[in-house]
Amino acid sequence: MEFLCYHRDRPGSLALRHELLEEHWSYMDRYAAEMIARGPTMDDDGETPTGSVHILGLPGPDAARAFAFDEPGYQAGVYRDVLLRRWRNVLGRTMWEFPGGPEDGDRYLVLGLGAGPAVDLEPPSVWAESDELIAYGPLLSDDGTVWVGTAALLRAPDPETARAVLTADGYAGIDVHHWQFGGRS
Repeated sequence: MEFLCYHRDRPGSLALRHELLEEHWSYMDRYAAEMIARGPTMDDDGETPTGSVHILGLPGPDAARAFAFDEPGYQAGVYRDVLLRRWRNVLGRTMWEFPGGPEDGDRYLVLGLGAGPAVDLEPPSVWAESDELIAYGPLLSDDGTVWVGTAALLRAPDPETARAVLTADGYAGIDVHHWQFGGRS
């Protein structure tokens, strides 16, 4: 089963985040084989982290909760909240297989939380035919039967273009965050 875990930073926790960086990476190294994508979300300045995204395959919801809540930054109070949802890897690849590589262009996390019937179970054809999608898939209930939204990691020229990957009127809200490939340098 695949899960998306998005830890959002608590205001004022940047120094603690930096202090725990090696512990965070060491913790994530234990899950290297399960990782589909990982990396920080960033403020508009592109320099200040605002959260941490991990998409990975785990045995089930209990393992996903343990992954999210045993993370050293979470334990120490770096994060204000955690979005943890089952996810389906529509592209069937990891971020390391993304043809655009880790550095060219601006990258974004786009999160749409559902508000009715399921939409965007597959990427729109204009996006599916491009080489701009890094990861894409629906967010689901723990048992995988109920659609609750959609998440994408992608390369785009600006946040508005990134937002257009999702059908605007199919969601209660769509959030767009600057995102970077993560992991050890």
